[in-house]
Amino acid sequence: MSQLTNPITTPTMWQQIQWVADPVGYMKTAVQKYPDIFTARVAGFGNNLVFVNEPQAIQQILTNDRKQFTAPGELNRILSPILGNASVMTIDGDRHKKRRQLVMPAFHGSRMQNYGQLVADLANKVLQDAAKNSNGTNTFLVRDEMQNISLQIILQAVFGLYEGDRADQIKHLMGQMTELFRSPLTSAALFFTQLQKDWGDWSPWGNFVRQRANLDKLIYQEIAERRAHLDVNQTDILTMLLSSTDEDGNGMTDEEVRDELLALLLAGHETTATAMAWCLYWVHQLPEVKDKLQYELSTISDRSDWMNIFKLPYLTAVCNETLRIHPIAMLTFPRVAQEPVEILGHCLERNTIFTGCIYLLHQREDLYPEPQKFKPERFLERQFSPYEFMPFGGGVRRCVGEALAQFEMKIVLATIMSNYELELCDRRPVKPQRRGVTLAPAGELKMRIK
Repeated sequence: MSQLTNPITTPTMWQQIQWVADPVGYMKTAVQKYPDIFTARVAGFGNNLVFVNEPQAIQQILTNDRKQFTAPGELNRILSPILGNASVMTIDGDRHKKRRQLVMPAFHGSRMQNYGQLVADLANKVLQDAAKNSNGTNTFLVRDEMQNISLQIILQAVFGLYEGDRADQIKHLMGQMTELFRSPLTSAALFFTQLQKDWGDWSPWGNFVRQRANLDKLIYQEIAERRAHLDVNQTDILTMLLSSTDEDGNGMTDEEVRDELLALLLAGHETTATAMAWCLYWVHQLPEVKDKLQYELSTISDRSDWMNIFKLPYLTAVCNETLRIHPIAMLTFPRVAQEPVEILGHCLERNTIFTGCIYLLHQREDLYPEPQKFKPERFLERQFSPYEFMPFGGGVRRCVGEALAQFEMKIVLATIMSNYELELCDRRPVKPQRRGVTLAPAGELKMRIK
């Protein structure tokens, strides 16, 4: 047996800065010395975070939840300034389990058919508006417009807000808040609490605090009005949260409802928007992929049979390969060892914090030959296990909105590819960079409607 050491010899503070500024570079440097498992000194976790990217080891960690390993919500508190402390991401134990059971039905696959026309209509409307607002250039910022689509979808699924002044205000503020963390520099405040200082409107954190307060005001207004006129027949998530009670008959507090709504709003639209932007980039970067996808879409006879479109093999492979080569979340939520454990021949003590490294897992040469190449065919040729391909995490903290995200990606891509001829304004390769706690396309990815 061996003790595990940090593979990077630079000082801890420099490692923490590098993790925020260039997480991909940090991981690639570390994995060269220790291909399967290594310790990392990254901001938010001190010196005791172990990155694991070997499938069987990840399975061992994620499937032993609450026995050998636990998944404490307090380790996700890096998100607390945005989400609060009472959402499904930051609570744990039985409380977390019951909250997941409450929220999951709203994202169940059987409900997706109801969202199909909504998603397609929004995709068409957003691209048409982008063309109108382009001053005759027909160009648009891909990620911005994908965020426009995904935010409207999640507002309707979570709040049941289809239109109106409050819906517009929430949409506007959500967009502004997420833009505050669009780069590694502005994301640093999430990782270094000493940067979370309110120096007034002009300061980055002060601006964020005011945006959050304005958004909270709107959300609490919506909660109060819904409580006063609760219609249990509505199917949006807000109604479900307000209608729920525990075994003692107690409902959720306004603060708990607010935190849950923000978690679902932010996680539900930011990540999907980024995935759809990457999807459009790769399809239009590689003509052979575009041709194959358009041919498959041309075989669909009923354009409103959303579940049939959802099941298309090559469309599915394109979306999966996008999520493989550019997983939005780099890491699974952390787990803590409840006893001394042996992982891949290394003895690790109790209270060691582990994370499954999704990014490095998806870059393994033994699983994905030529991992830097975008090859959808690999998902037609092989079935990958949940611990070999895991863009939505795994175990008890697997993403609750996975079904909606996959459905949205496929229907948006199918709608755009069937109705518009697009081209990249710049064909130079686009690299991923940190955006908050996720990875998104660096720079301004632009496309033109031909």
